[in-house]
Formats: sequence, structure tokens, C-alpha cells
Amino acid sequence: MSAIRQDAWSDEDDLILAEVTLRHIREGSTQLSAFEEVGERIGRTAAACGFRWNSFVRKKYEAAIQIAKAQRQKRTQLKKHAAVSISGSSSIGLLDAPELSTGKTEAFTEETLSIDAVIRFLRQWRNTYQEMNRHIKNLEKELQDKEDELDRLGRENNKLNKQVNEVETDYRVVNDDYKALIQIMDRARKMAFLVEEEEEEKPRFKMDANGNLERVE
Repeated sequence: MSAIRQDAWSDEDDLILAEVTLRHIREGSTQLSAFEEVGERIGRTAAACGFRWNSFVRKKYEAAIQIAKAQRQKRTQLKKHAAVSISGSSSIGLLDAPELSTGKTEAFTEETLSIDAVIRFLRQWRNTYQEMNRHIKNLEKELQDKEDELDRLGRENNKLNKQVNEVETDYRVVNDDYKALIQIMDRARKMAFLVEEEEEEKPRFKMDANGNLERVE
């Protein structure tokens, strides 16, 4: 017997569980027998298989379950009809009658076709499921790329904002220095005017021929 697995269920495990359980339903067997068979095949307990079927897999195969139940009912009816026909026959040779043989062949052919249809449905669903997974992974990758791009743009925006703040700071410093320079130049110009006025207001003297100083107006 295989060791009991503890890993997650794969798509292939779910498909095996669905195919075997549907076959047991169709053949009139119990689901417990199906879970035991699946457990032997994939190395899990029957309880684990039953829990997986009831909690997850069953919901995806409601239509297939109804088909299997209908086939089981039809199989039961055919068996009852065959039993009645055999018990009511007066000769064993009736077992070889064309009508009975034809009925068995038709039932077997219809059942085989129905099983093939269910298997095709299951495999098609598996392919669709895998395609959806690939599509989801592509979307997740695109989303991750967009998030990375957004993060990059955010960092670049922060860098540009920092540069703008530095430029604004430099501008304020230069502007303040410029204003201070203008004020200094204004004070210097005013002081120059005052000096000139004081020079003009001071009395001027000159010496005459006799050596005396006289004021010049």
C-alpha cells in the first residue's frame, strides 16, 4: 500500500477522484468503495478522498453526477427486464433470441458512448481549467509588472519633488541675498549723497595777497 500523502491535491488527483466516483455511481456501487479505490491509486486515505469529493470536486460535476445516476437507473431497469424475460421463458434457447441479444448490445453501446462523453467532458473541463490557470498567471504577471512600474514612477516622482524643493530653496536664498545687496547699495548711495551735501555746506576759505583768509561764498 502506498504511503499516505500529505501534499496538496493536484488537478490529476481531482480528475481520478471524479472518474472513479462517477463510475461507481453509474455501476450502482457505493461512494465509500470509490473513495477506497481512489485512495489506493493516489496514496491517500478513503476519508481524505471523501472529504475532497464532498467539499470541492462534487460541486464541479453536478451534471456528470446526474448523468451517472440516470445510467445507473437505466442499468437497473435493464437488469430487471432481463430477469423477468429469463424467468418467464419456457426454454433456455430464448436467451439466444435476437431481441434479447440486440437489447444487450444497444444498452452496452449506449452506456459506452455515455461513458466516453463523460470522460471527454472531464478532460475538456481539465483543459479549460488549465487554460484558465495560465490566463490567471498571465494576468497576475501583468499586474505585478504594473505595480513595479507604479513603484518606479513613485520613486522618480519623489526624486523630482526633492529636486524641485532644492531649487526652490536655492531660489529663496539667492532672492534674499539679492534683496540684501539692493538694500546695501541704497544705503551706500544715500551715504554718498549726505557726504556730498556736507562737503557743499562746509565754509570755504582762501588766502589773499596779504596772507589773510577770507571766506569764499
